[in-house]
Amino acid sequence: MNSRERVLAALSHREADRVPIDLSGHRSSGISALLYPKLRSCLGLPPGPVRVYDPIQQLAVVDEDVLDLLGVDTIELGRGFALRAEDWSDWVLPDGTPCQMPVWSRPEREPGRWVLRSRTGRVMAHLPDGALFFEQTYFPFAETFEPEALPEAMEECAWCAAASPPGPLVAGTDGHLLLREGALRLRSATDRAILGLFGGNLLEMGQYLFSNEKFLYLLAADPRLVHAFLDRLLERHLKDLEDYLRAVGDIIDIIVFGDDLGMQTGPQISPRMYREFFKPRQALLWRRVKERTGLRVMLHCCGGVRPLLPDLIEAGLDAINPVQISARGMDPGELKREFGRELVFWGGGCETQHWLPDIPAEDVRRHVTDLLRIWQPGGGYVFQVVHNILPSVPAENVAAVFGTVRSFRL
Repeated sequence: MNSRERVLAALSHREADRVPIDLSGHRSSGISALLYPKLRSCLGLPPGPVRVYDPIQQLAVVDEDVLDLLGVDTIELGRGFALRAEDWSDWVLPDGTPCQMPVWSRPEREPGRWVLRSRTGRVMAHLPDGALFFEQTYFPFAETFEPEALPEAMEECAWCAAASPPGPLVAGTDGHLLLREGALRLRSATDRAILGLFGGNLLEMGQYLFSNEKFLYLLAADPRLVHAFLDRLLERHLKDLEDYLRAVGDIIDIIVFGDDLGMQTGPQISPRMYREFFKPRQALLWRRVKERTGLRVMLHCCGGVRPLLPDLIEAGLDAINPVQISARGMDPGELKREFGRELVFWGGGCETQHWLPDIPAEDVRRHVTDLLRIWQPGGGYVFQVVHNILPSVPAENVAAVFGTVRSFRL
């Protein structure tokens, strides 16, 4: 099988010739730009320029030679864009390593920190000296919610405005044509499965715009306001989704939505609250995808979300990542037995809070092998570690993980 066939087999709940592998196919399966040069050295590859693909999370563009060597079967749609030198600007990582950032998201220096500004000049995120990631500093609806101001508010929100490629390269009236052109270029250049990151966040968008604590409070205290906000947001998402599917729905292989519904200890919200506020709206978005295309729908959703899985499946979900196996209720064997015929598990392949950064490489290999023996039978599984690979992880452990997966056979 080639890579695309391998991933599509998994999405159809069939065993492929080997376990499909994802690294940097979406923005929660990447690798820290701080660690990336060390991984290249560990793999015996020559040093090269480090490009920071995701400004907020500080994730690296993973080069073709690394993807090939590790047997990676996925690629993100954004890799078809920002291919010119002028799309990038010089910067420096927190450890002093030279790098490049997308020219439209170049940080500015202030005393004691780096900042990212919106188009209006507002500081919307900062990287304090000694920190490793940017964090949001401005929440547009923290004081007052104005429904008609939603588009402007999203332009002032770091998670919306500090865009990864393609970013503003596909802005304007011809944006969907430019998006399609880049997608076709990428499709012709790779047999990897292409993931299109649409987003469509609902709970998270409320947290981005109101702040986490205020939006969770409003869900309980002012449901009428929350419904008004989500209705306006859904209207925006549906319009954007129509444009997105028209541009690339016949080119990409998987469409990726996002909403972190879980925490380490379980869901952020009750199943009842999910059914009232989010399930009908997600179902409408996902149904629209399936009415327009043959695409499979994947949701990025961290945390202990097992109590929500039946509703997510009923709403039309096909696959979930990153399968946070260290969270409450997320035991791999139980998840596979209970939901493995209906849901594709995309992740859960190596626990990243304790195992990947702290355990010797040989023990990591056994850990990964044990998990693959649970996940792989019957298909319905794509390997990724649980979320992004952080700077504290030994490069040798990363190499051990992917070498183990590539050689694994049931």
